[in-house]
Parts: sequence; structure tokens; C-alpha cells
Amino acid sequence: MKSLLEICADVRAGKVSARSRVEEYLAAIAAREPEIHAFNEIHADAARARGDEIDAAVKAGRDPGTLAGAVIAIKDNIVMREGRTTCSSKMLANYRSPFDATVIEKLHAAGAIFIGKTNLDEFAMGSSTENSAFGVTKNPHDTTRVAGGSSGGSAAAVAAGFCDAALGSDTGGSIRQPAALCGCVGFKPTYGRISRYGLVAFGSSLDQIGPFARTVADATLVYDAMVGRDKSDCTTADVAHEPLAAKVGKPLTKLTIGIPREYKSSANAPAVADAYERAIAAARALGAEIVDIDLPLTDIGISTYYVIAPAEASSNLARFDGIRYGHRAKIAADEDLEMLYSKSRAEGFGPEVQRRIMLGTYVLSSGYYDAYYKRALQVRRLIKEEFDRAFEKCDVILGPTSPIPAFEIGGMKDALSMYMCDVYTVNTNIAGIPGISFNGGFADEGAKKLPIGLQLQAKAFDEETMLRAAAMLEAVLA
Repeated sequence: MKSLLEICADVRAGKVSARSRVEEYLAAIAAREPEIHAFNEIHADAARARGDEIDAAVKAGRDPGTLAGAVIAIKDNIVMREGRTTCSSKMLANYRSPFDATVIEKLHAAGAIFIGKTNLDEFAMGSSTENSAFGVTKNPHDTTRVAGGSSGGSAAAVAAGFCDAALGSDTGGSIRQPAALCGCVGFKPTYGRISRYGLVAFGSSLDQIGPFARTVADATLVYDAMVGRDKSDCTTADVAHEPLAAKVGKPLTKLTIGIPREYKSSANAPAVADAYERAIAAARALGAEIVDIDLPLTDIGISTYYVIAPAEASSNLARFDGIRYGHRAKIAADEDLEMLYSKSRAEGFGPEVQRRIMLGTYVLSSGYYDAYYKRALQVRRLIKEEFDRAFEKCDVILGPTSPIPAFEIGGMKDALSMYMCDVYTVNTNIAGIPGISFNGGFADEGAKKLPIGLQLQAKAFDEETMLRAAAMLEAVLA
């Protein structure tokens, strides 16, 4: 199969029609989307028109851009003028954005075609896409199992062959974990690499937009088109970036990989533990130096995350009150404004979102702020320092993405068990460093084979080393 770089080059050269690529993907969507439910909306007419526009530009001798003809799906918490942006919530079921997110503008300028908006856990709060108000997204490898979350729709769309790539958002693993469960690549860049302007905020100090794709190289091409300082997002970093798509396939001649003792956990499913050991052996065979490291705060990350993220969510979601934004409940003549707020939010938000808003409000309340939120921020600093020390000994850190393969829909009965699915991913966001998940093998589950994801992490703004290392491992483990 050709890489996305080669496909886009063929479109730019007029060898392949962008419109024909849209039609192929729409046919694939028509065949399997009813059983998978990757999308909340499919923008068929807009995608066809965009394909025609790109073909006309090529015919006229104009260069449509590095992503000419690339068909991309967009997580439904990233705003676009086309269609609705619902965050898979009743609260925003009919919301239409008056503007495009910065990443949408950049991808459009690079020649991308947007095929539709993908399903997610409501307001990106979840690890299975079972929390969507519009139904569960199913895993393309086994439709009795979850696709992961919160960007399950984007991961499933790529894995099912509905698009070349997709965008997701990652607050505590919401790109990498569904990529692992669906067997594709999911890449969370360093915090500040990509503008969050137009991303409906969950945890503002943790959120980062990133790509899903079939390969590390394809994800890198999409990433290159989105990177950069944005005057509309003051948290974007003014750090130089050179395009990496042409570099990612070049092996590293010297690479030191850190193996955390804490990642070899008894909580890992046997198939995950085996895949991890195979990856370590493969890295050693490639000439990488393998060193043991310690990340003792790994298990503390979940509790730290579930103080910081809900605290920020409770603030960010306060705007959805039925007056300024969102679903507005009907109230009786003798009911007051407070009842309108209460009913609107109770009807508009699902159980998981309500749980996190209440948790966040609690940890920020008078008398509890120092005991919970302030202390969590102090632990966050310790986690960042722990990674800094680790990267003095190694270039990248290798581990599982998820301790288990995809579980059955409805099979995770309590919230804490679900939260623990992100034990290896949340600290990446807490520390603000980049992480990528790629397929490291499969677990046999009867007649079905379930993907197992492996994760690499690198120091802040060293995406190049991480992506090149991931491509090396992908080549021998695929």
C-alpha cells in the first residue's frame, strides 16, 4: 500500500483524482458504517465538492498542497463551519459553529478533504466511546468490543478504512488508547505544538489535538500541516519546527530506549506483556541500547489526573447553562432561573460528564482546594521532574499503551476500572510531553484477533526522535 505522502503526490501530479478517492471512501463508509458507528455526521456532498475543487486546481496548474486529496475525519469536538459540532452531547445536539478551528484552516490550506465528524465520549470524557449521547462506536476488529475513547470514532474510522487519517484530542490518552485498541497509529504531540483554538475545551492544561493514521509516516505528514504558533491560542509554543515527513523513515543510528520497571506490571494482560517483551527484543535487535529506568509515580498519575482534569472541566463546562450555550430545558411558570440552569444541565449532560463536573467543583471548593487541587498541581510538578530525570538516561521511553486489549461493550462495570485503562497514558499529558501509540501485535480472542498498542514517549518538543524510533519499531513489528 502506498504511503499518504505518495498518494498526495499522485493527486498533485494529476495521476489520481481527488474526487475518485472521496467516492471510494464513501463506498467503504456505506458498506460498514451502520455496524460500526464511527461518525456522527458524514459530509458527503461537501467532500465531493472539495474533491472537484482540488482536481480543478491541479488541472489549472496550481499546487493544492502537501495533503492534496487526503481524506480526513474530524473528531466532533473540533469546530467546523460545515455541519454541527455536538461533542456527542445532547447539550450541543444542534450547535453550528460560525468559524473553523485553526487546525481545520491549516489542513484545508494543505489540500485536505473533510469526510465527516466522528463520534466520541461526551465532551471527550471516557475511555470507550460508550458515553456518547448518540450511541456506541464499535471496534472494526470485533464489533462486540469497544473502540476505546474518547476519540473512538476517529480511531475506528481509520481502522475500518473510512479515511486516510483522522483528528482526535488527547487529554489523558484519548488519542493513543483508542489507537491501541483499534490497531492504528495515534499521535499526541507536545503540549503547545498544535493550536487548540476551536477545540471545545475539556482540561485546558492537558488537551492536545493530534492525528490518527495507518502508519507513523502518514500521521507525521498530517502533523506537519498543523504545527505552529497561533495568535488565537496563547499556549502554542514559539518553537522551531522542520517538516518531519521526509525524515521519519530514516533509521536512527544511535538510540537509547528506557524501559520503566513500573510498566512491567502484573495488571497487564498476558498478551500485552508478551507484545511488550517482543518489542524490547526487536528494539535490541535493531541496535538500540536498552536501559532500565524508574517512574515510581506511574500509579499516582490516575489520581492526579482525576483531580486536575475534572477541576478544569467544571470551569470550562460552566458556560453550557441553557442561556448562553446549549440545551435549554422547559420550566414551569413558578420555577426560577436557578431551576432553569439545573434542569438544562441535568437534561443536557450525561452521567459521566455530571460525575466529573461534580468532582471538579468539589476539589475547587472552599476548604478542599489546598487538600486536593493544589496538592495535585504539586504532584504534577514531581511527575514532570521524574520524566526529566528519565530522559537524562534515554532518548525515548517504551511501554504498553493500554494494559488490556479492547474489552466487550458493557464489560467494564465500574468507573475506576475504566479510569485505570489510562494508567500508561495520563502522565504524558500531565508532563506535557509527546507520545505515540502504534500496533505491536495481536491478542488471540477465539476467532478474532485484537490489536495491542505500544507507546513511545519523548522529552518535550523532541517529536523527531520519537517518530523515527516509532517508525523503526513499526517496520519490524507490523
